Amino acid sequence: MAKTIVIKQTGSPIRRPAVQRQILKGLGLNKMHRTRELEDTPAIRGAVAKVAHMVQIIEEKG
Repeated sequence: MAKTIVIKQTGSPIRRPAVQRQILKGLGLNKMHRTRELEDTPAIRGAVAKVAHMVQIIEEKG
C-alpha cells in the first residue's frame, strides 16, 4: 500500500496570487474545509509547501 496524506483546506484563496489558486485546484481543494486523501509524493509535498498557509495536513497513512 502506498503512503498517503490527508490534507484539508483551512484558508481562502481570495486575494491570493493566481499560482496559489491553481495549486489548490490541482490538489483538488477548491472550497473551504474540504479534505482530500492524496498519495505522498515529493510533488504533492512541494505543492502543499507552496500553500502551507492555506492547508493543513491532518494525518499521514501507511
